Amino acid sequence: MKIDRKLLAVVSALLAMLIAPAAALAKDYTMVSIPKLRATWFDRLEVGLKKAGAEYKINVSQQAPAAADEAQQVRLIEDAINQGNNAILVVPNDAKSIEPVFARARGQKIVTVTHESPNQKNADYDVEMIDNKAFGEAALEAMVKAMGSQQGEFVVFVGSLTVPAHNIWADAALALAKKKYPGLKEVASRFPASEDQNLARQTALDVITAHPNIKAFLCFGSQGAPGAAQAIREKGLIGKIAVIGTTAPSQAGPYLKDGSFSTAILWDPAEAGYAMAYIAKTVLDGKKSSIGPSFDIPTLGKPLSVKGNTLVYDRPLLVTKDNVDQFSGF
Repeated sequence: MKIDRKLLAVVSALLAMLIAPAAALAKDYTMVSIPKLRATWFDRLEVGLKKAGAEYKINVSQQAPAAADEAQQVRLIEDAINQGNNAILVVPNDAKSIEPVFARARGQKIVTVTHESPNQKNADYDVEMIDNKAFGEAALEAMVKAMGSQQGEFVVFVGSLTVPAHNIWADAALALAKKKYPGLKEVASRFPASEDQNLARQTALDVITAHPNIKAFLCFGSQGAPGAAQAIREKGLIGKIAVIGTTAPSQAGPYLKDGSFSTAILWDPAEAGYAMAYIAKTVLDGKKSSIGPSFDIPTLGKPLSVKGNTLVYDRPLLVTKDNVDQFSGF
């Protein structure tokens, strides 16, 4: 029996396609996440990134600057472009510093998604796990509750004066204080100390020395509250000064339990990592038009709002000594 070799080759190829596993047929995207720095908070973001990678067969990785340095972050973004990634996911140290390098990425059809940088210029999308104004106001209310008084001196820590989200939260908190709590007094301009625990500790010690009647530290940035809590421990002021901060529960836990840290207000950065990867994949799949008010991300649902290129979700968490053990692994 004579076999037509060309026909056999065609049939074999068709059979191979039919029995190939789904993973083999999936598009092979490569994405890199570049957060502000190496920290527990961003380790948690990577958990969500890897979850999305496993579920959607995406090659994912995370490269973080050793410190919260905008120049280092820009260099890592440039490296990611040169490496041919399909998408770059960034939590910016400085929104303006990444604009030129994002423009270059777009020119090479690389998808760019940010977090904690609403309406980021030259990004395809930004995703926020909380409404920024409401989040800043909630942080102030948590501070007032922890103080046990509507009067007293306080200071605000941020990661830097150029981190977009931190300063939006601070502005919202201070605006509410002025409107609702005239007895509160911010005794110094906000301090850029919340991305380095040692710096936050030393800054808090300096504040306590300069302002012995200080009643609270309101810390936006993952390292600010632990640093302030350290200073309060050292000074023997537990129970006398309140500390509110956006710190991961695993890092906040020891301070929450001994009372040097009052309340952590945050969201789960793993949800942000997952959302960033999912949004980038949607764009790469050619489904950008589906991203809007009805866009449904698994586990998150639909956004609270869509403002420009920014999707806003409503996922705040309040963590205290009473519930911190519920957040193991975070």
